[in-house]
Amino acid sequence: MTDRETAFAAIVTGSSRGIGAAIAAALAAQGMNVVLNGSSERSLAAAEEQARALADRFGVEALAVAANVADPDEAAALAAAALEAFGRVDVLVNNAGITRDGLAMRMAAEDFDAVVDVNLKGAFNCAKAVLRPMTKQRHGRIINLSSVSGVYGNPGQVNYAASKAGVIGLTKALAKEVARKGVTVNAIAPGFIATDMTAALSEEQRAHALERIASGRLGEPEDVAALAAFLASEDAAYITGQVICVDGGLTL
Repeated sequence: MTDRETAFAAIVTGSSRGIGAAIAAALAAQGMNVVLNGSSERSLAAAEEQARALADRFGVEALAVAANVADPDEAAALAAAALEAFGRVDVLVNNAGITRDGLAMRMAAEDFDAVVDVNLKGAFNCAKAVLRPMTKQRHGRIINLSSVSGVYGNPGQVNYAASKAGVIGLTKALAKEVARKGVTVNAIAPGFIATDMTAALSEEQRAHALERIASGRLGEPEDVAALAAFLASEDAAYITGQVICVDGGLTL
């Protein structure tokens, strides 16, 4: 499946580290060629390093492309780079996301807008950019990263929760639009996953989180990546419009 003409190709946004990097690795392990993405000089360098590692480890083609997904033109250029490199796009994982937490009464408008622009508008921009080639080839998988915050809300995260709830609405509406064209659209809602974001939690916050998680541990990026790899596979062809929590029982 690593021949350029036959191998599936995937785009994973925000894939320089954490969940995005783990998903890119899981898709490469399936034999997919992968486009990784970073928006800053630092994240692009990390994505390039990840791409080289995936190519060496799995024998696939992998490249890193700089793009701010909140910009429609850059999102379109990201999709175009994948098409130019691999001739097709089969999987899009909308993982890029940011947080700017704070209580609503003190939240600056620009902090609300920035989070929605990347997390929600970015997912729309990238999905729009790949829909034409996916529907033309009658095959595609779009996987959007939401959050348990988007399902149940979280104090101090009205911007993040709103953006991730919007991702769920986007997922369900888009799934209905493209299901008959061979394209599935699903969302993953992670809970507390061991990433740089959760590393910033205080000991008190971490202890409180662990008390609420039925499995008694934080998740690993690979826990999310395993589900993304399944949803990207042919085994998930009859699953669309779903929101699946990966949270160790946090939301039970």
